[in-house]
Amino acid sequence: MSRIKGGMSCDFQDEPEYLVTMLAKGLERLHSMDITDCPVSGGLDSRLAAAGYNVEHGLCTKENVQPDTYGKDGFSCPKELLDWLCANRPEEDVVFIHGDYCLPNVFLDGDSIGFIDLDHAGTGDRWADIALCWRSLKDNFNGSYGGKIYPDFDPDILFEKLNISPDREKLRYYILLDELF
Repeated sequence: MSRIKGGMSCDFQDEPEYLVTMLAKGLERLHSMDITDCPVSGGLDSRLAAAGYNVEHGLCTKENVQPDTYGKDGFSCPKELLDWLCANRPEEDVVFIHGDYCLPNVFLDGDSIGFIDLDHAGTGDRWADIALCWRSLKDNFNGSYGGKIYPDFDPDILFEKLNISPDREKLRYYILLDELF
């Protein structure tokens, strides 16, 4: 570990091309790490068990969640969400993941990338990181954080930079899973 230079990636919203390029590089860097002897799992077994603990102990709220998570077109409560997540587990593409790959947790300084808040790092589905990064881009650029709206920004540029097609089902799944933390 070392001291991180630069600024939080959310400080670079006025440079969206640079920002998303660097976020994609960070994902590729993390996801290419050798997991052969990784002692920590951030996979669905451990994440769903932790989510179950949170639900059972009343640690989940309906506040500070994505607008469609609960309510008329969403789930009635965290327990119902957890049950759905358990019943609809996707197949995992296991790599080394950050576990909370959101803009405030990635620091940029020129061509350098640094990571903080690695509490949930370990082996897990690459889409867990991609989903939280995509959501963080969407929410930061639509004004949910910081108030400034960038109407021409499309968070799907992340998929272009990663050279992958979006898996909307996995995006939704991992964003919903994060609602229980």
